[in-house]
Amino acid sequence: MGPPLLLACLLAPLCARIKSDKQQPGGVIYSIKGPGVDEEPLGIFSIDKFSGKVFLNAMLDREENDRFRLKAFALDLGGVTLEDPTDLEIIVVDQNDNRPLFRQDVFTGRVVEGAEPGTCVMTVDATDADDPDTDNAVVRYSILEQGAGGMFSINATTGEICTARPGLDRETMGVYNLTVQAADMSGDGLTTTAMAVIYLEDINDNPPEFTKEEFSMEVEEQAVGVDVGRVFVHDKDLSGSPNWLAKFTILEGDPEGAFAIRTDPHTNDGVLSVAKPLDHEVRDRFELTVSVQNERPLEPTAPASPRALATMRVRVRDVNEVPVFRENPRRISVLEGTPPGTPITTYTASDPDTHQLQTLTYMLLYDPADWLRLDPHTGTIRTKRELLHPSAFLQGGWYIALVLARDDAEPPLSATGTLSIEILEVNDHAPVLQPSAALLCGRPGRGGTALLGATDDDRPPHGAPFHFQLSPQHPQLARNWSISRFNVTHAVLAVLAELPEGLYSLPLLLRDSGTPPREQHQLLNVSVCHCGREGTCEDSVLAAATAGAGITLGALVIILGSSILLLVLVGLGAARVRGRRRALRKGLLQRSRDDLRDNILNYDEQGGGEEDQDAYDINQLRHPELFSPRVKPPLRRDAPISSATPLTPRKLPSGPSDIEDFINEGLEAADSDPSVPPYDTALIYDYEGSGSVASPLSSIVSSLTDEDQDYDYLTEWGPRFRRLADLYGQ
Repeated sequence: MGPPLLLACLLAPLCARIKSDKQQPGGVIYSIKGPGVDEEPLGIFSIDKFSGKVFLNAMLDREENDRFRLKAFALDLGGVTLEDPTDLEIIVVDQNDNRPLFRQDVFTGRVVEGAEPGTCVMTVDATDADDPDTDNAVVRYSILEQGAGGMFSINATTGEICTARPGLDRETMGVYNLTVQAADMSGDGLTTTAMAVIYLEDINDNPPEFTKEEFSMEVEEQAVGVDVGRVFVHDKDLSGSPNWLAKFTILEGDPEGAFAIRTDPHTNDGVLSVAKPLDHEVRDRFELTVSVQNERPLEPTAPASPRALATMRVRVRDVNEVPVFRENPRRISVLEGTPPGTPITTYTASDPDTHQLQTLTYMLLYDPADWLRLDPHTGTIRTKRELLHPSAFLQGGWYIALVLARDDAEPPLSATGTLSIEILEVNDHAPVLQPSAALLCGRPGRGGTALLGATDDDRPPHGAPFHFQLSPQHPQLARNWSISRFNVTHAVLAVLAELPEGLYSLPLLLRDSGTPPREQHQLLNVSVCHCGREGTCEDSVLAAATAGAGITLGALVIILGSSILLLVLVGLGAARVRGRRRALRKGLLQRSRDDLRDNILNYDEQGGGEEDQDAYDINQLRHPELFSPRVKPPLRRDAPISSATPLTPRKLPSGPSDIEDFINEGLEAADSDPSVPPYDTALIYDYEGSGSVASPLSSIVSSLTDEDQDYDYLTEWGPRFRRLADLYGQ
């Protein structure tokens, strides 16, 4: 059949005819295979097997299949291939059967108003499904409609839309709707249309303008932060944009800065508010000159125009105002002890409403101690009672009261003023010796000194430093005693000559540093003891007894008697324990002498100690008056130490049976003594001493053995313990 065949098939039924070079007497049978025949799409082509004619059986669409590649075969009548298959290619010739199509129905673009001619905005484009190598697919663009003015043009080949004329104004027309067309066959074929929407972007080419030249409003006096009124402006630029947003300025009429103006971002109005309190009595009218401009400056291409100005007239309304205390708080000073009825100050307020006739009245709103009296009409404050110091109502020496001032308007208004009264200290107390007793040894030098102190109820500067001195009325005291300053509140008493043991009453003169100073004569009870080697008191019992707050000799005798009684009780208890131990040990030895090491010995109770209440009724030492109807009830007195002569020492009891009577008499004497504190008062000792030279009492029972206790050493304790040695040493 020859070389491959290339055929162009249109719409005619007969597309081609093939013929074999090797003809046979009986004829040749032809067939074709390939897409469009026995492959998808099926049945497009067929062949007459005897003539070799190729027929078109269906409509061809170049946009779906632009060519078909088939194989042609030649066979004899017996089905034997006469020659090799031949390639048969059928090309579909294009026809202009497709319109151009825009990629979208609506194209959107933006351009600033006032753009120069030739400023490109957007590009529209369309496609054509026809053969691009033919004129069927050549598309050309045009603007069919754009409204009046012809502000835009389009490139016919590229579809680019640009500005054609100057004068784009968003305020005149903000949106342009263009109808664009695409046509194939270089503009002469099939056509289609689309919309091109062009938005003009705003620029600040229009300044804001006031809607009118004058605005009137009013506001109440004393109002702060409230809105007075609004001024209205109009701006042609895009609402809500920086080109539209206004900025207001008060140019004249408010030198004190009483007003402020801001912009409402939603309405673009100017809102006038009060920045400082207004006073109708000072100024009742304001005339403000206000200007307006945009936040963003005008474009250079905008037409020049003067700045917009407006006048705002503000009237201040008069209202009832609160009275005012010009001095708040008021601070004054008053001497303590000021007598009742003394005027101390006049505390008044003023009414700012000078254009209204109003009367102010006053009352005490807070007077915690009820010290003051206030005249309701004049505001004069007097003392109602004596001002005392110290007092629980004072705070750091200040008394605080509140005064209420009220006008007679409807409704009435009131104000509160604070009155701070300083209660000035007056030196009305002399210093007091504290404590009023001292203990020292009677030898000059080491140990022959005592530290004296004083207190003063007055506050500084009427208290310390204190001045201590021996009474000038007794100059002979200076031979044996001296006083030197230790610090601002204490002094040192020293012995100048060796003194015998005993109780001495030294008259002293104490003076404070107030103005004028206060002084007072006081007695100091000094107990002089025997000096030891180290300059301390040797007799610790005497030192402890006399170092209290002025204990007299009678009380000292009671303490000594109690000590003796305690020793007797300890001795009796020791004897009882010794007897029990002897019996117990004898029984244990009889039971077993072999396993003493390996057994725990169960001893009887010790007895005779703090838990033993059988040896002697201890209640007799606690409240003897409950067991002796002969004794009078004790006198409860808190008397200071005086210069009374010490009581004469009583005779010691001759035997144990007289101990109870001895103790009861001593207690009665102590309770009846006005120069000592009561029996339940805590005693403050200045010096305890260096301790006792005797062994502790516990040593009496600590060394008990099977042998008798030796009490002969009691004779070495002094004459007071010889009686015990006689009783138990035999």
